[in-house]
Amino acid sequence: MSDIPKIFSALSDPTRFAIVERLMNEGELPAGALQAGFDISAPAISRHLSVLNGAGVVNRRVNRQQRLYSVRPEIMQDICSWTMTHREFWESSLMRLEAALVEEMNKK
Repeated sequence: MSDIPKIFSALSDPTRFAIVERLMNEGELPAGALQAGFDISAPAISRHLSVLNGAGVVNRRVNRQQRLYSVRPEIMQDICSWTMTHREFWESSLMRLEAALVEEMNKK
């Protein structure tokens, strides 16, 4: 499994999260096209893409003058797997909380 904390850290920024969402919806895009829709400079988009690439969230491919970016599907699978392994913990915690609340309400 990949470095989940590094991935979550990269995705914690709203702009980077939006970039990944867009890449997931539209597929591979050049860096220039990714700037459209964001009110930030090209160098700022480049820095965000660099962070995402460094965390392994996106692939970067060079095609002549373009830098093309796409989401790495295996990273999305790693996030899903991590989430599912923790699902049981959260579900049981919420069930205990519900039971405690019901018990407290029955006391009244």
